[in-house]
Amino acid sequence: MDASGTQVVEQLVNTERYPLSDPGSDRWRETVATIRDELRDDGCSVLAEFVRPELRDVLRSEGAEMAPSAYYDAETVNAYNVDTDADLPDDHPGRTPMQRGNAFVPRDAIPSDTIIHRLYLSTLFQRFLADCFELTEIHPLADPLAGLVLNVVSPGKEHPWHFDTNEFTVTMLTQESQAGGTFEYCPNIRSAESENFDDVNAVLAGDGEHLIRTLELRPGDLQLFKGRYALHRVSAVQGERARHTAIFAYSERDGVIGTPARTKQLFGRVLPEHHAAAAHAVRVDQLLD
Repeated sequence: MDASGTQVVEQLVNTERYPLSDPGSDRWRETVATIRDELRDDGCSVLAEFVRPELRDVLRSEGAEMAPSAYYDAETVNAYNVDTDADLPDDHPGRTPMQRGNAFVPRDAIPSDTIIHRLYLSTLFQRFLADCFELTEIHPLADPLAGLVLNVVSPGKEHPWHFDTNEFTVTMLTQESQAGGTFEYCPNIRSAESENFDDVNAVLAGDGEHLIRTLELRPGDLQLFKGRYALHRVSAVQGERARHTAIFAYSERDGVIGTPARTKQLFGRVLPEHHAAAAHAVRVDQLLD
């Protein structure tokens, strides 16, 4: 076992609750089994106080320091992150416009010595996540901008209803808002075989309250989430403090890089790596996005 990798985990993770430094042990298997059950039943599992309690202020301050580097461009979007002028039927949920007000700090603006960057590259962290998602292995994205980001939702802004491109998502709240900024989601509202437009339309129209669940997250909580099939959002942030969330992007395949169009949308720039990878893009299903 990599001694330096173990050291990173023991320094940063609340190993009394989450035995990442003891892979394959009985405690590891018990923890993973619980998380797997929650992911199967609800599409979501929250590992409360995942980061050591004494590091929460460091986690918050690191995020606050890098937040000014976020790329912000208010835009009209839909739940599928496709062109709002796309040729869709009149009753298609993609016809429902929303204002995206969140911003992203790209990976190349996140210092390598921060808590979230050290965790992102930890092989023990990756092994644990893969086990929880019932995967053989996962890989950090090769994308120089989207592999690891800090999602910033400023007061008065929101991250509207959407689906993720990846089948699984790993996030960590680093700073909570004073009010609002609630994570809301509709578990398994669609599948790889069915878009289920009727229920999606109901949620977007405000008539799907029975489909929505909410989470109260705290800084240092780790959230494992199947966002490809769950419609989700962060409600409008209220008060004077922004909401910050680290997004750890991994893939089952090595070398994954985002598309130029999506990269431009999120970060305001595109690098040569994105253009080079565009010709080799592979989809995991035929859902709209």
